[in-house]
Amino acid sequence: MRTLRAVVAGAAATMLLAGCGNGFGSSQPSSSSGPLKVMIGSSGPAETNAVQAAADRWSKSSGTKVEVIAAQNLDQQVGQGFAGGNPPDVFYLDPTRLQQYAKGGSLYAYGSQLPASTVGDFYPALRQTYTYKGQLTCAPKDLDTHELVINTDMWSAAGLTQADYPKTWDDLTRVATRLTTAQHVGLAFTGDHNTAGTFMLEAGGWFLNANNTAVTADTPQNLAALQYLLTNIGKKVFARAKSIDAQWGGQAFGTGKAAMDVEGGWIIGAMRTDYPNVHWTAVQMPTGPGGRGTTVFSNCWGIAAKSSNKSQAVSLVEALVSPAEQKAFQNAFGATPSRSSLAAWSVQANPNKAAFNAGVAYARGPVPVPGFTSVLSDFDTGLENMVSGTVTPEQILQNMQRNGEQVLKSQ
Repeated sequence: MRTLRAVVAGAAATMLLAGCGNGFGSSQPSSSSGPLKVMIGSSGPAETNAVQAAADRWSKSSGTKVEVIAAQNLDQQVGQGFAGGNPPDVFYLDPTRLQQYAKGGSLYAYGSQLPASTVGDFYPALRQTYTYKGQLTCAPKDLDTHELVINTDMWSAAGLTQADYPKTWDDLTRVATRLTTAQHVGLAFTGDHNTAGTFMLEAGGWFLNANNTAVTADTPQNLAALQYLLTNIGKKVFARAKSIDAQWGGQAFGTGKAAMDVEGGWIIGAMRTDYPNVHWTAVQMPTGPGGRGTTVFSNCWGIAAKSSNKSQAVSLVEALVSPAEQKAFQNAFGATPSRSSLAAWSVQANPNKAAFNAGVAYARGPVPVPGFTSVLSDFDTGLENMVSGTVTPEQILQNMQRNGEQVLKSQ
């Protein structure tokens, strides 16, 4: 799986960062003769080598050395660096952590130091995701959205054509039913809050309001989304990946246990590497009762407030988000550029990117509220229990409403 999942996987140790640092944006850029330390959550050698190559190109022109470190557990290792007073200068930052880290004084807000043309080229959804107290805190690195991936051999075998690509939820149920056989289910997905959230957006709902100031979990729209998923799981035309012996939706899809999957753009690399003989395509998610909707996943380049190399760090990040380097990253390991001006190029270079890139225009980023990850984790457990029949959709949404409101009150 792609970088995004590699970063999210290390969430358990993030509390180490809270309260660390010498003030959010509290000092001007400084310089040091030592090498820049860049810590990444890499998806594999291709990504590590690509970041190192980009860093080497910048080093050659700047004269500043860069050490790229592929973390085993990004959040834990970055947290240990902050706790010990020696954090990496630059690091991958998950948007679900941004406000927590910024509130704790761990981040250096450098967005205003980037060229206006660069900032304006970032997708609006990403600029919003990485803005804290009115300041662009870190530069978006890449992105992916949830879309529908289809096994084209299974699709054809079921007598379906491109004209049958689902446009609505009713269409999705219809084709999933048609695709379901004794050997595979019509549609599988990982089944956590990310998947549920995509359907909630399509129903016109979400976890929080537009300004992330009020919890909106217990609503008719969100209930409609969960009931839709539960109904189709009950019909056995949808399935959570773990229920069909797969660790995630992409594995269920790649191993032929599902004819369709709701997945992010990281599926491109997974299919190329792990399931090269599977023929597939990606289309945009069907429209729900609330319209189009999907979730956007991304990372940004964080800079530590305690870095003694701030000026070089900003210069390096500016190079890393340049068109040339973002193209190099997509070519090397599939990362979709965060710059809107590269959208057409991205699809030309890899046609499978089309559906994932199209979703950015109406996508919504992860919940950025500090402490809300525990609410989402509890919601994930609730989703499992909902499928097993021990709780109702109404109950898990009511529980999320209560838990979420408690978190917001603590801010």
